[in-house]
Amino acid sequence: MIQKGFKRLYLELLTTIVRSELGLSSPYHYMQLPREVIVGKGTLARVKEVVQRLGLSGSALIVAGSKSCEIAGKQVRDLLAQTGMIVDTLLVETATIKDVLTVEERIQAWKPRVLIGVGGGTKIDAAKLSSFRQGIPFISVPTTLSHDGIASPLASVKGADKPYSIMAQAPLAIIADTDVIAQAPWRSVISGCGDVIAKFTAVKDWRLAHAERGEYYGEYAASLALMSARLVIKNAELIKPGNDEGLRVLLEALISCGVAMSIAGSSRPCSGSEHLFSHALDTVNCPHGMHGEQCGVGSVLAAYLHKSNWRRIKDTLKQIGAPTTAKELGVKNEDIVKALELAATVRPERYTILHKLNLNRDACEKVARATEII
Repeated sequence: MIQKGFKRLYLELLTTIVRSELGLSSPYHYMQLPREVIVGKGTLARVKEVVQRLGLSGSALIVAGSKSCEIAGKQVRDLLAQTGMIVDTLLVETATIKDVLTVEERIQAWKPRVLIGVGGGTKIDAAKLSSFRQGIPFISVPTTLSHDGIASPLASVKGADKPYSIMAQAPLAIIADTDVIAQAPWRSVISGCGDVIAKFTAVKDWRLAHAERGEYYGEYAASLALMSARLVIKNAELIKPGNDEGLRVLLEALISCGVAMSIAGSSRPCSGSEHLFSHALDTVNCPHGMHGEQCGVGSVLAAYLHKSNWRRIKDTLKQIGAPTTAKELGVKNEDIVKALELAATVRPERYTILHKLNLNRDACEKVARATEII
């Protein structure tokens, strides 16, 4: 059944992407925001009161990875069982079209009232898209802070020809326990910081597309994304292992970024040329850095092209321990240059500074050397 559904879902996702990019989607602007957000130490224990307050009862399906299930999924299951809910658990390790179909089949068989995504970005993305397609709400329980998918209405699903963010739904609630998140590798926090800081150049690209191509630009969504980036830069000294306050700063910034995308109705306020660079690097060389790490480096390059303060971005990345060179990302100098050259081709319809300048190989190398990425 999964095999038969694969082609159908693949075509549906591509149709959704094409309609969105060509402006053929709904004529009205729909915003969907989380109803409850709980952040702090020990907040996982409040999952019972959250589901009761939201009027959820009957059955629930938890989607988690093997590690995130041990760290938080089992506790969520036990807590929900105390409310009288019947709880099923499904383990997924990636967020591919096949994974989404697997979750959908379990939803159809189990018929839960709510789906709870427990884990990092991939588990939450799988939960987000499958629950949306099956018409049930989902709750986000992040166990890592590697990127802003924990609160956004968009999902990144592998299996299509190119990396796209697919509009799904915002979580009904977000329960982020810093005691749980602190158990994740510190590198995931660094990645999350890079993803937030990248909003500086994402917003610049969005403004550019508005000025030169007449693309819709939302001042409020853009301001919210920029505020998140400024928050991380301002409090960079707090973001270090063992500091709960630093984790909360990053958590609030990531959630604000997710809300910005909900308000904008797209990933525009949070994803620009720096994300295109990261996606291009994925195709040039793998394995390498984490998504947010690559976006941080991409933001340095993009800020230089925008004639903006790229040094401030790079200095902040260094302060939090994020990679700022090809070597630190684990790639070759030529990989950086090639990725920067190819980045504009990843999503030709998403106009950015890369499309405006149309850099050749020599120009890309010059930018990478000027910013000391290589």
